[in-house]
Amino acid sequence: MSAPRAPKGTYDLLPQEAARRDAVVATAARIFAAYGYRHIVTPEFEETGLFERGVGEATDIVRKEMYTFLDKGERSLTLRPEGTAPICRAYVEHGMHKWPQPVKVWYYCPMFRYEKPQAGRYREHYQIGAEAIGSADPAVDAEVVALLAAIFAELGVEGVTLNMNSMGDAVCRPAYVETLRAYLQGREEELCGDCRERLALNPLRTFDCKVESCRAVLDEAPRIADHLCGDCREHFDTVLELVRAAGLEPRLDFRLVRGLDYYTRTTFEFSSDRLGAQSGVGGGGRYDGLVEQIGGAPTPGVGWGSGLERITLAMREPPLPDASPDVYVVSVTDDARAAAFDVVQALRGGGLRADLDLAGRSPKGQLKQAARSGAALAAFVGLEDLDAGHVRLRVMAGGKETDVSREALAAAAREHLGTEA
Repeated sequence: MSAPRAPKGTYDLLPQEAARRDAVVATAARIFAAYGYRHIVTPEFEETGLFERGVGEATDIVRKEMYTFLDKGERSLTLRPEGTAPICRAYVEHGMHKWPQPVKVWYYCPMFRYEKPQAGRYREHYQIGAEAIGSADPAVDAEVVALLAAIFAELGVEGVTLNMNSMGDAVCRPAYVETLRAYLQGREEELCGDCRERLALNPLRTFDCKVESCRAVLDEAPRIADHLCGDCREHFDTVLELVRAAGLEPRLDFRLVRGLDYYTRTTFEFSSDRLGAQSGVGGGGRYDGLVEQIGGAPTPGVGWGSGLERITLAMREPPLPDASPDVYVVSVTDDARAAAFDVVQALRGGGLRADLDLAGRSPKGQLKQAARSGAALAAFVGLEDLDAGHVRLRVMAGGKETDVSREALAAAAREHLGTEA
């Protein structure tokens, strides 16, 4: 029988990689707080209908990629493939329309999509995201764009380009969709099988196609920018003006329709030249009809999502927090092991990172382990020349030693660490 392996499209985060991931999320959390966004957590799975209604039955996510199952009560449930619809469901369910608007939240959680695994794209992947629900002001669009740009800048995500588009709204988009459908029907023989299917379901989805023959057809397709109503044009112009005032340089991209049906007006995506052909590193847009689609009152919203795996690949050098203990406690005799355990617990209770031998090593072996661990200090318990209530504190770099009482050990360790810092 072969040894078990992680399922295809998933991966393990070993401690060092997990520490880097934690550092990325902590940086993002700090910037979210600076922008007034609060953390929200939604379930790993939802009723399937939420995604069918919200994301759109014509999308590849709903048609091909969702992990859907029946529970023991014969209810159809789906592992979360994206973050916006669940947050809008929570907004409706918990009466968040009564809160000061817009409600600004952020999330960090796994997403599940059955798609071909490739660099930075997995069937279980982790995403950070932000949503601002309850305001149609173009300044909110600009703020979420600037928020993601600030996170990328702080993390050192390199080679970043901002692409933007407007998808219109319920006033102007239907007429454009019919114009696009008529154009594509006239050139249907040049389209791939998927795009012919998309043509019937939602012609906008054809802009997602990577087949060269389809891209050539779409290069000559009518563009939505030429079909925006006055309100959508004014909204988009204001968003672009505010984004530029924030120091960003958006590039207009008529293909940018995103992969979800709920988007209206502003769409945006950041790409990184470090990621090759699949260059997207995060993006989103406005979804003014989504809350109403899932059963709430008409409510505007805008947000984005960014995959942690994609961010890590595009970063200059993912941070690695120092996980070394401040103090490594060495028991000089076997009889001193219980006392060493008490000492390490007291150090931890005093707010210090502390560790001790749990493998039966000799005192010499424990000291070697202290050096391997990167500990700044070693505390020796059970030396014959010390009273039972005292330990010897050694600075690992240089070997300077001091005898201190157990009660004063934490304070002495902090003093040494402060001196070294």
